[in-house]
Amino acid sequence: MTVLPTGPGGRRALSLAVLILLQAACAAFFLGDVLIDFEATAANDLAHVWVEGVVSLALVAAIVLQLIELRHVMQRTERAEQGIRAARGEMQALIGQFFDDWALTPAERDVALLVLKGIDNEGIAALRGTAAGTVRAQTAAVYGKAGVDGRAQLLSLFMEELFADDSPDDRAPTARTGSGNG
Repeated sequence: MTVLPTGPGGRRALSLAVLILLQAACAAFFLGDVLIDFEATAANDLAHVWVEGVVSLALVAAIVLQLIELRHVMQRTERAEQGIRAARGEMQALIGQFFDDWALTPAERDVALLVLKGIDNEGIAALRGTAAGTVRAQTAAVYGKAGVDGRAQLLSLFMEELFADDSPDDRAPTARTGSGNG
């Protein structure tokens, strides 16, 4: 049994599936009506039965096409979700590689990840159960080791990686030195 994907693609797939079921019920009704009419109608009055039959078969053909489209939507959604999972894993590995290059301590790694997630120093302190001053010192250490002046420049290092070419030179993380201008 195929399970419908989640997310926006999953909603589209679910909508298509519901539409297909509704149309299948209609097609079954109309085909049954055609068969009953065919048996009950005299041979010289079958024109309308044939029209109903052709229309019912057209509905069945539309259902088949929608089933094919549903299968394609589900495959595209699955491929997109696999790509997102792969990209997420690559980004986590890249972040880890940067942190290794910068020789961050475990506490600095935690703080740096929370900074990258957009949490302010007070929020980080609350999450980690430490004083805000400790977090400020840890973020300053992270910025210094990364060679940046602050949160925005730290984030920009990773944004650059997202938009970089796939060539090995562009993907290799390096520790920045100096004022963060290079």
